[in-house]
Amino acid sequence: MVKSDETLFAIIEQLRESDGAGVTELAKQLDMAKSSIHKHLHTMVKHGYVVKRNDTYHIGLQFLNFGEYVRDSYDIYHASKSKIHELAERTGEMVWLIIPENGLGWFLYGEKGDSGISEESIVGSWTYLHNNSGGKAILANLPSEQIDNIIDQHGLPTKTENTITDLNTLRTELENIRERGYAVNQGEDIAGIHAVGVPLISDGEIQGALSIAGAAHRFKRDQREQKLAEYLITAADDIEVNLAYQ
Repeated sequence: MVKSDETLFAIIEQLRESDGAGVTELAKQLDMAKSSIHKHLHTMVKHGYVVKRNDTYHIGLQFLNFGEYVRDSYDIYHASKSKIHELAERTGEMVWLIIPENGLGWFLYGEKGDSGISEESIVGSWTYLHNNSGGKAILANLPSEQIDNIIDQHGLPTKTENTITDLNTLRTELENIRERGYAVNQGEDIAGIHAVGVPLISDGEIQGALSIAGAAHRFKRDQREQKLAEYLITAADDIEVNLAYQ
């Protein structure tokens, strides 16, 4: 790896984590020389990737430009938007489009209904595939060798007491998902939040997943999980048709 690149990315990630920082603070947090930090910041300010407000540096809007470009490049994003809106209105819950990349699940787009949890801080973030309903729906539709590679790379980290951390248990769960056509997340990622997810497949390959998430007590009421799965499967069929004609 190129050391200067590693330094650059470390600064960017620390600026985000700290919600802005000064040169001295960054140098202390990253255990780097202030002169090196300052040079990198100066370059990023010049190109719009970092902005300086008083003596504090923040992530710049240039990243938003690139983020919007990346999202817009996915056909599945355009094919899914209207269906996600319909599901959010129909269920009142949070609806997500999740895309696999480098063995992780990325929240590409989401809309919330009247009762939905906020999506603003989650869009653009990632999750492990094994503790998320959409992620498990993706894993269940990957070849065994690829599943093994993902687990070798990322492991099965614990997020809550309900997270599946045993490989054999996960394999059984993935087989059940294949049989019933949808995945569930019962507080495995965030305590108190349940979710249902289905795969999005085009030309025989997994493209992503569609999921509905909400408070656990609402998902347990009157077999709502099954009804939400039916809504998702119908929407997924429509999205796959949209993808075929794009």
